Amino acid sequence: MSNTPLLRLDQVHKTYNQGVFNKRITFDLQADFSIQKPAIVGIMGPNGSGKTTLFELITGSNNPSSGQVLCCGQDIHQVRSDQRDRLAIHYHQSYQVRHFRKRRPNFMLQPSQSDYPMVHLFDEPQFNTQDGYIGFMLDFFRRLRSEGRLVFLCVHPNEPFHLQIMREICEQYIFVQKGRLTQAPNFDSLLQNPDVTAYLGELVDGQAA
Repeated sequence: MSNTPLLRLDQVHKTYNQGVFNKRITFDLQADFSIQKPAIVGIMGPNGSGKTTLFELITGSNNPSSGQVLCCGQDIHQVRSDQRDRLAIHYHQSYQVRHFRKRRPNFMLQPSQSDYPMVHLFDEPQFNTQDGYIGFMLDFFRRLRSEGRLVFLCVHPNEPFHLQIMREICEQYIFVQKGRLTQAPNFDSLLQNPDVTAYLGELVDGQAA
């Protein structure tokens, strides 16, 4: 069995600057973690904290300022742009796939070693509460995991059922705030973080075990 993680972000930084001569940093995302095995990972955090930027770095649609993103051992930013979605794919809101423009000619890049996405990133997907739709989507996430995929579910909770979904389906969590990532091994550990409870506000009432 391979010891290669499904996903490894190795000292990844994404920095945005303002100004030409006297540059100042306006945003800095830092990510350094690995996920070895198939899992469903919950992501949450305030608007503008860096969640979508994180997803774009993982899929290769946004270049890091430094560091590497390794999907199944391949540096996704060195993979052909038309094959990166065979490694990691980004679905935004109504499940449309995020696309990006090429920065380097494909003949200068390596082919993907996978034929089907190994990492699936769902960015604030819409959950219709009618007609069993939520159950259908949760079954879909579980099926991807059972097929050996890594699933990220990013939710911006504004209803109690959003937290119920996260608690039911996710096996581990990442909280993003001001470009910094905090990992939690389970939902109860997540709620022990005062930044998380401050972010969730009244929604957190009754969620702790």
